[in-house]
Amino acid sequence: MDKEKNKKSQTKPEFINRELSWLAFNYRVLQEARDKSVPLLERIKFMAIFSSNLDEYFKVRVATMKRLVKLKRKTLEKLDNDPAETLNQVLEEVKKQQEEFGQVFREGILADLEKENIHLLTEDDLSTAQKKFITTYFKENLQQILVPMLMDDTDTHFFLKDQTVYLTVQMSDPKNKNAAPEQYAMLEVPTKKHGSRFIKLPTQKDKRYVMFIDDAIRACLPLLFPDYKQFDTHAVKVSRDAELDIEEDVTASLMSKIKKGLKKREIGSPARLLYDPETPQSLLDAIMAHTGITEEELVEGSKYHNFRDFFGFPDFNTPDLKYDPQPTLQHPLLAKESSILGAMQKQDYMVHYPYQTFDYVVKLFNEAASDPTVTAISATLYRVADGSAIAKALTKAAKNGKLVTVVVELKARFDEESNIFWAGKLQKAGANVILGIPDLKVHSKLGLITRSEKGKMVSYAYLSTGNYNEDTSTIYADHALFTSDRRITRDVEQVFNFFIDRQPDKSFKHLLVAPINMRNRFTELINTEIKNAKKGLPASMILKMNALQDERMMRKLYEASQAGVKIELLVRGICCLKPGIAGLSDNITVRSIVDRYLEHARVYIFHNNGDEKIYIASADWMTRNLSRRVEVAFPLYQEDLVEQVRTIIDMQRADNTKARKVDNNYIKKRSGEAVRSQYTTYSYLESLLPEDLKPKQDQE
Repeated sequence: MDKEKNKKSQTKPEFINRELSWLAFNYRVLQEARDKSVPLLERIKFMAIFSSNLDEYFKVRVATMKRLVKLKRKTLEKLDNDPAETLNQVLEEVKKQQEEFGQVFREGILADLEKENIHLLTEDDLSTAQKKFITTYFKENLQQILVPMLMDDTDTHFFLKDQTVYLTVQMSDPKNKNAAPEQYAMLEVPTKKHGSRFIKLPTQKDKRYVMFIDDAIRACLPLLFPDYKQFDTHAVKVSRDAELDIEEDVTASLMSKIKKGLKKREIGSPARLLYDPETPQSLLDAIMAHTGITEEELVEGSKYHNFRDFFGFPDFNTPDLKYDPQPTLQHPLLAKESSILGAMQKQDYMVHYPYQTFDYVVKLFNEAASDPTVTAISATLYRVADGSAIAKALTKAAKNGKLVTVVVELKARFDEESNIFWAGKLQKAGANVILGIPDLKVHSKLGLITRSEKGKMVSYAYLSTGNYNEDTSTIYADHALFTSDRRITRDVEQVFNFFIDRQPDKSFKHLLVAPINMRNRFTELINTEIKNAKKGLPASMILKMNALQDERMMRKLYEASQAGVKIELLVRGICCLKPGIAGLSDNITVRSIVDRYLEHARVYIFHNNGDEKIYIASADWMTRNLSRRVEVAFPLYQEDLVEQVRTIIDMQRADNTKARKVDNNYIKKRSGEAVRSQYTTYSYLESLLPEDLKPKQDQE
């Protein structure tokens, strides 16, 4: 049979390839680094985000594709697409983006830094005084922590650490006939031991200077290798497979498996080796010979790697090169309440991070931990801060004799180690720690507090689109609900019962819970819009999420579009649906907002013939969220909270400054008066505050 005819299509024609869609999202991040209207130091952070995102992508997605390529032919035939073809397309697109990344850095960032009298020096730029400073600095701070590895004729094997920059050195002394022949060496750039990737040099008049420690090492190589006079130095970095091959069980050995998996991650197979394209082939050959890395793992980079280190680029006390400050806002009502639980008795509240402070969540759990009338506290922990105040409050509650049940997700990628730590601390304090659910990842963000009031047990619930994480709450845009509404708390109790008995026979009247009823309920809501459209009634949906990939949900949206339902999608990241295709998706628009905060909230709005239904959720519309994770979407019943969320969503729909319109490509849409939704949202929430609670700078 003709192999070409049998070769599977890369992607079903009505969908965008998931991998290329993700790369399109990361390209939008790079657009922010290029955008001259973004303050310079913030553009540098976007460079770091782009680089960090791509590192993780190679460690997880590209590593997975490489494993798929190695599968047996019969197994490959069962896949929806050809992983080899996908991988080739991905690597081609990454190469284009890396080239543009280098251009943005050289022609944009460096040039603009110099305009601000901030000079990033190389070893060739140093004046005599600066060379003296760097030499002294090198001797006092770097030389003792550098361990060169010689790449000689032996078969010595070097293990390159994951996400670590190494300098490879080709050295010789052409004038000394008695010197050793040309030699190769490799040494780790000690960013962690040094504490930073950068060295600040003395300021001269109004000129400020900074240097990569890589270049400081380059400048001082004769001190490391005194037998040589000539050096050719190039950087490399390896990204290793970060997938944890863990059986989805929750036996007592699961934590042990996670720990072993973390150790394996450190020595995982190379997903790529980034190298300076100026590296001579002889040096590349020596690297491959001594590391076991093959040519197929080689990916051209630039002179410098690990741009994520630019998160630590010195700011030289230049606030004018950063975003204008947005002081965290108080909540107009909760700020004046001495007791969060007492306030929740009266009504529901929503807090919108990062615009409003996360302190109310910490206060809620600290209050519950100390309140003698609180008998039980339950919470799901997915990604918590390293010094988590929430985990500390739960530990305190357990020590105070309260029944504390904590669901700790050990399979939260790249946060496993922190979660293992807190699971152990909570267990020692006497908490009932549930280490996940078989075959499912617990991604819902829930809290439940039970209190004895006048002889009755009363429940209070916290539901959010974001994690219990004080750190990310300042940069992730999320919504959180504080409620004692029995309609909601009763269903939250059922979710925690599911965590305990693992029986999916739970009935939810108000919450949508994956994988139990969420998919079906969302499908029913879409079907209602389809029926109304066919009757000639108004029919529309506004759906905000981080990712849209689930084929069944996308086909349902296509069906709705064909029926005449108007669909607005706000999708930050992956979007595999193709909008604007005649006869298929011409009633669907897709827009993506990338700005100073990470859009993280999921909001699903259905017109419902005028009786609008709004759900706030932890779940995206990806197959993993709807079928392989425990997720929760919750309705809003209180009118003022509905108005708040609707207002914020409408501001995002109107954004013409940081929103990109999707039409098989991502472009900025600018028309009419400039609207930047993250700024209008802040102003809106600030306007809800009484004068005495507004940030002081606004009152001056």
